[in-house]
Amino acid sequence: MTTTDIPDTMRAISQDTLGGPEVLREIQQPVPRPGPSEILVRVHATSLNPTDWKHRALGGLFLPEPPFVLGWDVSGEVVAAGHGVTLFAPGDEVFGMLPYPHGHGAAAEYVTGPARAFARKPRTVDHVRAAAVPLAGLTAWQALIDTANVQAGQRVLVHAAAGGVGHFAVQIAKARGAHVIGTASAANHEFLRGLGVDEVIDYRATDFVTQARDIDVAIDPLDTENVLRSIRTLRPGGIVVSLLRVDADQVRAAAAEAGVRSALMLVEADHTGMSELSRMVDQGTLRPTIAKAFPLAEAATAHALGDTGRTVGKLVLTVR
Repeated sequence: MTTTDIPDTMRAISQDTLGGPEVLREIQQPVPRPGPSEILVRVHATSLNPTDWKHRALGGLFLPEPPFVLGWDVSGEVVAAGHGVTLFAPGDEVFGMLPYPHGHGAAAEYVTGPARAFARKPRTVDHVRAAAVPLAGLTAWQALIDTANVQAGQRVLVHAAAGGVGHFAVQIAKARGAHVIGTASAANHEFLRGLGVDEVIDYRATDFVTQARDIDVAIDPLDTENVLRSIRTLRPGGIVVSLLRVDADQVRAAAAEAGVRSALMLVEADHTGMSELSRMVDQGTLRPTIAKAFPLAEAATAHALGDTGRTVGKLVLTVR
């Protein structure tokens, strides 16, 4: 595709009000143009994350009031590069996460973003599977590697281990040589064992605090109460990494009293992290699981499924 082939308008999924999946609608809007250090990507697939349906329904998190186009995950083809871009050229296949939270807009046929928010798409998977990786995979990578510095032989507790972030965190921790304990409903235990989880705890039937002991790293995407309980599983010097907005003061105080560490992490766009995730996918040590894929026009149906909180792996919207 040459610059002259880029259309003036594109399809996107937008909303004018907050609410249920029914507020989503397909619109036509101008195709953006890349600025300095940016690339224009023709989107082949994008995936959904809990932050999508929370922003759709509740607002008040990071974005202003609608209208807006949600979505941060992208897998596609570079069709134009802005001034100063040297990493990519038109025709390159890339995947990445638009800068979170203000770089949203991936639920569309084209997106622009900083070149260094992207990396080369893994060669061994299609765009649907590649699109499932960025936000959830980067969250797991930055929590385990950049924040907790997980090491071989350490004991890692992953909550909601069958979810988007969880199933990536399990695999990244295992690739680092950790002993992984995951919490999930009983129906997902076999899936997690297939990913290499060493111990699985049915959170509905068992108090994980009594089962998970001497933990070095706990990855917690749940609420303040769960993070406080995760602290009780840590060995001295261990760390709990919270992935949601929690009562940071309360968590810090509890961690200090227990002689452990706590961190509240928000995922960041990251070329190096994306490149590492791409390498792991091509090596077969990171396998994205797709719960279901929907055409872009069926975004509302995908959001409704996400609202249930019962999906295993990722929901994907196919654009091309």
